[in-house]
Amino acid sequence: MHALQVVAIVIGVIATIVGWSFFLTRVGKFVGFFKLGAPTGAGERTSQAGLRTATLVKEFLGHTRMARLPIVAIAHWFTMISFGVLVLTLAQATMQLFDPHAVLPLIGHFFPYEWITEFFAVTGLLGIIALIIIRQRNHPRDLNRKSRFFGSNFWQAYYVEFTILMVALCIALLRGLEYVLQGRAGQENLLLHFPLTFWIGELFSGLSTGAIEALVVVIALIKILVSYAWMVTVALTPTMGVAWHRFLAFFNIWFKRHADGRTSLGALQPMKNKGEDIDFEAMEDMDEDAVMGVGKIEDFTWKGLLDFSTCTECGRCQSQCPAWNTEKPLSPKLMMINLRNHADAKAPWLQAARKAQAEAVPPEPLAEDADKKAKKAHAKEMAAYQGITDPHENLDLLGTLSQSAQTEAVRPLVGAQDVEELAEMGVIDPDALWSCTTCGACVEQCPVDIEHVDHFVDMRRYQVLIESAFPTELSGLFKNLENKQNPWGMSQRKRMEWAKNLDFEIKQVGADIEDLGEVEYLFWVGCAGAFEDRAMKTTQAIAELLHTAGVDFAVLGDGESCTGDPARRAGNEFLYQMLAQANVEVLNEMKARKIVVSCAHCFNTIANEYPQIGGKFEVVHHTQLLNKLVREKRLTPVAPAAGETVSTPVTYHDPCYLGRHNGIYTPPRELIGSLPGLEYREMERSQERSFCCGAGGARMWMEETIGSRINVNRTREAVATGAEQIAVGCPFCRVMLSDGLTAEQSEGNASEGVEVLDVAQMLLAGVRRGQGGQGGERRAEEPAPA
Repeated sequence: MHALQVVAIVIGVIATIVGWSFFLTRVGKFVGFFKLGAPTGAGERTSQAGLRTATLVKEFLGHTRMARLPIVAIAHWFTMISFGVLVLTLAQATMQLFDPHAVLPLIGHFFPYEWITEFFAVTGLLGIIALIIIRQRNHPRDLNRKSRFFGSNFWQAYYVEFTILMVALCIALLRGLEYVLQGRAGQENLLLHFPLTFWIGELFSGLSTGAIEALVVVIALIKILVSYAWMVTVALTPTMGVAWHRFLAFFNIWFKRHADGRTSLGALQPMKNKGEDIDFEAMEDMDEDAVMGVGKIEDFTWKGLLDFSTCTECGRCQSQCPAWNTEKPLSPKLMMINLRNHADAKAPWLQAARKAQAEAVPPEPLAEDADKKAKKAHAKEMAAYQGITDPHENLDLLGTLSQSAQTEAVRPLVGAQDVEELAEMGVIDPDALWSCTTCGACVEQCPVDIEHVDHFVDMRRYQVLIESAFPTELSGLFKNLENKQNPWGMSQRKRMEWAKNLDFEIKQVGADIEDLGEVEYLFWVGCAGAFEDRAMKTTQAIAELLHTAGVDFAVLGDGESCTGDPARRAGNEFLYQMLAQANVEVLNEMKARKIVVSCAHCFNTIANEYPQIGGKFEVVHHTQLLNKLVREKRLTPVAPAAGETVSTPVTYHDPCYLGRHNGIYTPPRELIGSLPGLEYREMERSQERSFCCGAGGARMWMEETIGSRINVNRTREAVATGAEQIAVGCPFCRVMLSDGLTAEQSEGNASEGVEVLDVAQMLLAGVRRGQGGQGGERRAEEPAPA
């Protein structure tokens, strides 16, 4: 054993001990860190273990969430698999320090293993090179905010890329050198054992055996040092999501909300206190320290802390976010990064506080006949005890932290407006928090299943319910919902005004029928459908189509109230519960079974959120039911007559709460495809990548004062297809796109002939043509909807 080998062994063994010690210590600290989060509901994240495991395997091996960017997905898949498959090469490299000819026990020269090793060493190398090129081509230095990597930590990404590149190169070189050594040892069929690296060995074939052995030792040591330097670096940098996601992503996917793999969209998570759903009917019995929403980092659940730590900073969420794409301060990625960094800085303080709390002894209960002096002393003792158990009161704990960590630890979670002092500046910019439309693009795009929307709404809940800090426009919304049960503040008596000009009767529960057991469907009109002029035309069209198709339906009339969607998305959970529970009580009392809904937000709320409070119904969107009626030939659209305009170009805008939140993409398109005389044109951003109209998350009732307007951005994309009709399936989308179209037309950017129509109106026009243009029982003097 020569001196080089002895030195290499000493350095390699020390690096191995240090690397694993640091890494395993950090893993233990991560477990303690996640325990700082609030509990989730019992079994909420662990039920159906078999299905969760199947989902994990499917997402991991199938790269189903990565597939949105195919080239990236392929390169990442090989890089990811190589990380796991090639881990045994680290053990072999360690053995080669002692003996350059060493091979793994049991495996030895088993050629299938050698094939796998070489294949993934080469493909992993090619994969990381491809990812490096992709990162550089999308670098913010060229694209600025348009880069999905804007705001990411580049030194961390570069370091991870360097590590993978070096490890792959070392493996390839070692395999080539092993080729030479085994050939000189008399190994036969060398090409069978070195199918991809034999040529590397040929480059070194002129060297002596001693020189080859020395090279094996040196390169094995380099591989070991690079690998364990990476372990030490990531152990010292727990906020390095680009590295830690390769471990944490497995857990984050396994613990996702839906065991079957669905994205965490649709229903919002109920507001919880200590892991239990809050019972709004027993508010008076709640503890004084009950948590409502998220006001501090420790109010997030352990799954929330896991989410933040898992973020790999790939920026897919950011690239799809409507707020970010219209120059607003909200980036889902940057939100996760800020929350992760804040949690990491505050963790030592919180852990010290938990320890102090566990060791603190509460003062003895005060005697009933205690005098004034005793009461005063007891109050002082209790205050001291509470100062220990509440880390935000026990500021002495900050002494264990660095100055920067102290500043970070005491920052409020969500800041106030116009704050200049860093210590008072929030971790989250309030403008960013209230810019969210809850469209779900971030959740749908995230390859590691982070649940952004739930976290954003939880922070809004605290701001509304505890801090009373929310945009002033929401005050009017909340007041209207509380007093009039609709966002527009209209009288309930006007809920049936939309039906006045129809030539057939609309059955109303309580007036024409006793309960909904007498009809097939309840037609849930919604507030927009009852009060907003443009949406009322959609309501009339749906009612006429259902009547023409012979569908037996009824409405609640003034018995219908807002579903509560805007209140819930704005964070006013109390108001949502008041509205939702009243509606569920009415629906259950009226024996509702099947409900057809025209509003995507009403659809999502009734179908996904009312079951949380005892309202389980079969809910369909009007495009689903109308498409079914057309396929059953109960509705027959007819092409325009000869001489009329034919092949009208039309595009369709996917409502976020119908598409991403509920996966309904096909029925509206099938319905449009069934209409003769239309030429369908798809927008570039469509289906799961559809761009939001800007109305969700209660943004319908808030002004856009930062950046450009989301609805105008989407309208421009629709107009760019050359469509003369922009089809929608939600009244919120119709309002936003109509306003956007008006703005574009006023600036000369869109033809005056372009119009926004609900799919139901387009179908009605075709059906009326089949009825001789008279619209069936529609009054002759009433003009047909455009």
